[in-house]
Amino acid sequence: MDNTTALMLLATMIAVGLGVAIFMIVQPYLAKSHHMARRLQVVTEVRGKRMSLKVQTETTNNRRKNVADTLKEIEDRNKPKTKVPLRAKLQQAGLDVTENAFYIASAICGLGLVLLTMILVSDNAILLLLTGFVGALGVPRWILGKLVTRRQNMFLDEFANAVDVIVRGVKSGLPLNECLAIIGRESAEPVAGEFREICDQVRVGVTLSEALDRLMIRMPLPEVRFFGVVVSIAQQAGGNLSEALANLSGVLRERKKLQGKVKAMSAEAKASAAVLSCLPFAVTSIVYISAPTYIAYLWNTQVGQFMLVCAGLWMGIGVLVMKKMIAFKY
Repeated sequence: MDNTTALMLLATMIAVGLGVAIFMIVQPYLAKSHHMARRLQVVTEVRGKRMSLKVQTETTNNRRKNVADTLKEIEDRNKPKTKVPLRAKLQQAGLDVTENAFYIASAICGLGLVLLTMILVSDNAILLLLTGFVGALGVPRWILGKLVTRRQNMFLDEFANAVDVIVRGVKSGLPLNECLAIIGRESAEPVAGEFREICDQVRVGVTLSEALDRLMIRMPLPEVRFFGVVVSIAQQAGGNLSEALANLSGVLRERKKLQGKVKAMSAEAKASAAVLSCLPFAVTSIVYISAPTYIAYLWNTQVGQFMLVCAGLWMGIGVLVMKKMIAFKY
């Protein structure tokens, strides 16, 4: 091997050694720089995630606070009163009459029952006073309560279909006010009338929340209250209105099914209660037809009248007890 080759080999070995030495000297600094960059990246990502989580948490808390404030405000506005005014009762029954007209009708009813009692039963002052009191204050308000209950039941029968119309309309992109107008045009009464009233109030400048509050007064039902709360929250704080109303519609339909099952299961008990309630009147009528002078002592003498009053009170207590026994909550 000549000198040139030996020199080239020596130079190569020296260059490789220098390269290895330089790499060994520089490599810790390069590794440290890479490690610092990686650590800085991890710290930045963690900080970004924490900031994003913090913003998301604050947004969720603010939304919850807004929803809670809205619920409290709605609850305060619609807090049930101890006594419902007569005007509100007439609105709930759907009667377009004034309070004075109702009072006049009540007085006429009481006077009519007094005259009927004088003609058919007796002219006893205590009995006539009791009959007039029942006819003027009891019977009209009982009839008014029955009208309110019937109208509320008719409203609930159609309310689920109305909620479904809103759900389908919102999912298809229609505004909520247009969905309410469709219900007012195409649904059955009394749902159509109530939603037309809402649309008319919104049209003259009343906010939708206030219109729904007035609906809760005219229809004091838990389903209507839930509907008003959901729509008010969706208007103020946002949320999935169609999903919440779809759940409400499902609950209404399930309650309707349960109501049918309860009626079927309690039909026998109701029939027995009706027979027991009508039996005294039927026996009295049969005895009066067969022997009128025998049973006339009940209303011709003070003892008989006292016994009739006691029998009526006991009969009323028995009817109330039977009604309580067959009144199932669902």
